[in-house]
Amino acid sequence: MPRFFLSASNIADGYVTVCGDDAIHISRSLRMRAGEHITVCDMQKNEYDCELTDFTSESVTARIVSSRKCDTEPPYTVRLFQALPKSDKLDVIIQKSVETGAHEIIPFESERCVARRDDDSRKEQKKLERRSRIALEAAKQCGRGTVPTVMLPISFREMLSQAAESELVLFFYEGDDTVPLRSLLSDRYKEGKIPESISVIIGSEGGFSLKEVEAARAAGFDICGLGRRILRCETAPSFVLACLTYNFEL
Repeated sequence: MPRFFLSASNIADGYVTVCGDDAIHISRSLRMRAGEHITVCDMQKNEYDCELTDFTSESVTARIVSSRKCDTEPPYTVRLFQALPKSDKLDVIIQKSVETGAHEIIPFESERCVARRDDDSRKEQKKLERRSRIALEAAKQCGRGTVPTVMLPISFREMLSQAAESELVLFFYEGDDTVPLRSLLSDRYKEGKIPESISVIIGSEGGFSLKEVEAARAAGFDICGLGRRILRCETAPSFVLACLTYNFEL
């Protein structure tokens, strides 16, 4: 069933009103007609089964048939901090991270990043708009109850500060003196205990420098490893998020 995300202001008195590109998609691309059903999410983890009733040139109206709490959201909040990768790898990372449960994706600059923030704020804003569309489409495809937020890139220092706000902070490093993720989770979260919030920090193609690792350690972050194989920067985020899903949801 087609899935759409609407603001709560578009839902009232037992009806939803779909406007803009989504309305055009329903009526022209999908060629849907009165009596057919769509799923609407209100961005607050509620979803509605709706029957299409009326069409205009600018909007589509649907009657709410039933409502329920969305059961596809993880029982914890995950913020993915991803060091800027080269080319269009971040697009893939955003898509797969949304599918595997991230609530927010925050790119950042690290010492070994080849890609850098653009000095032109207008160009960065256009990149953000494209990345946000990728997150929206991924959320629709996989049945999310909310649309994860993609943020503008920040500095390494800003990343340390923002990540520290989470209950559990996982800083992934391929070098020595790391804690296996499985051991950390099994030791700290026993008998069904689940962290309220998690920050996941992944490096770019070149990983992190020793200076950055020590800064993360000084901030109190858990320095974690992902086994004997070194994963690509576009593989590691979804791998970690899948591990969290397995540990806390399945």
